[in-house]
Amino acid sequence: MPEQRRQQATADGHRRRLREKFLTAGLSGFHDYEVLELLLTLGTPRKDCKPAAKAALQRFGNLASVLEASPRQLCEIDGIGPKNIFGLKLIPAVCERYLEKRLTAGAVLHNSRALFDYLYQSMQDKKREQFKVLFLDAKNRVLGICTLFEGTLTSSSVYPREVVRAAMDHHAAALIFAHNHPSGDPRPSPEDTALTRKLVMACRVVDLTVHEHIIIGGGTYFSFADSGKMAEMVATVAAKDDLS
Repeated sequence: MPEQRRQQATADGHRRRLREKFLTAGLSGFHDYEVLELLLTLGTPRKDCKPAAKAALQRFGNLASVLEASPRQLCEIDGIGPKNIFGLKLIPAVCERYLEKRLTAGAVLHNSRALFDYLYQSMQDKKREQFKVLFLDAKNRVLGICTLFEGTLTSSSVYPREVVRAAMDHHAAALIFAHNHPSGDPRPSPEDTALTRKLVMACRVVDLTVHEHIIIGGGTYFSFADSGKMAEMVATVAAKDDLS
């Protein structure tokens, strides 16, 4: 018993020092396993979580992959169970909520990079494609964000009428589209380009401006606006209207 109490006191002191270190200087100087250790102790505050944290890193390769792993995969690690995955799942969810609220707090969007943090956090670990729409007012402030479609995205599976109806419900003046590529390659497919063109045409009919379509994949993104493809599409659609 004295030995068990000594080990528990040592573990308690170690966790206290980690917390104090974080409160003093943030995560600067922390090893990734120490970050995971802190998160694991949220669910099991009386247990030494360092071995489990190191085992998780060894299994998944890096901190991001651990946080993106499913509960079933995490519970395969010795020392990680249904209780102490709480912190590992809570923190990414809080990050997503924080980034969404920051995005919708009334600030004007200026470029695609300003969107990437939120979109990556909310779509990075999805196994299926998701199609999000960001609704903007006339000053390019975000009014709302909605996931409208999920699954294999093609021009026949994303319905422009649903996009337009959602935009009207939000009283939007402009739209930004975003979807993910679970394969990890963010480059647009021919289907992605056809879908974007179809949406630009549909939105123009009701005087909705399409600013952007961002594809998330592999920790990076492709921007239709930054590449010039969006301006080209808008110009082409406008020219066809002028001729008709």
